[in-house]
Amino acid sequence: MNIKESLGKIFDRYVVINLSAMLGVVILLCIGVGFGLDLYTHHGENVEVPNLKGMDCKKAERRLSELGLTVVVSDSGYNKALPANTILLQTPGEGQKVKKGHIIYVTVNSPSSPSFALPDLVDNSSFREAEARLTAMGFRLNPPQLVDGEKDWVYGILCRGRRVSNGDRVSIENPLTLMVGKGTIEDLDDIDMVGAEEMDAGGETDDFEEVKEP
Repeated sequence: MNIKESLGKIFDRYVVINLSAMLGVVILLCIGVGFGLDLYTHHGENVEVPNLKGMDCKKAERRLSELGLTVVVSDSGYNKALPANTILLQTPGEGQKVKKGHIIYVTVNSPSSPSFALPDLVDNSSFREAEARLTAMGFRLNPPQLVDGEKDWVYGILCRGRRVSNGDRVSIENPLTLMVGKGTIEDLDDIDMVGAEEMDAGGETDDFEEVKEP
């Protein structure tokens, strides 16, 4: 078999027809997949996210449903000036373009004020450290109550006139009062130091009399 006969068999019209048919099927599959993806992802159907802040959660659900979007509550907060179930935050934000079917995550207002466990502060921190940690958690603080003890050391926490301990859960609405040392122990230490210096300067003391043998 010469080269011409071999090429003739390779490029036989039936082989060419079959290869062309296979190529056409591949092209049609690619077009079909692309068209299907466009339908699945709603290509070109962008929706502008409305402003949901301050809106009741049920009303927001109906509004987003009309736009082809879904709302999911992802977190809760507390603002006593707003009704319960009011939307405080949303993601994505107002004005952003999203596809239909996209999920909008919201933070809603809790019906009651949240409570937090008190950190390990009593007899374990200074006034400045305790003040910083509690205010960072959102607590309001009354002026400190001074007690006998080392200066600026926290000896207790009061909530509504009742003493609370580390780990107790307290509502964020209740102000706290820190019981802080006013420096009594430190002052006593200073007095002791002064007395020791005087003794060193004066030499002998009058506490004991020397007993002489006859």
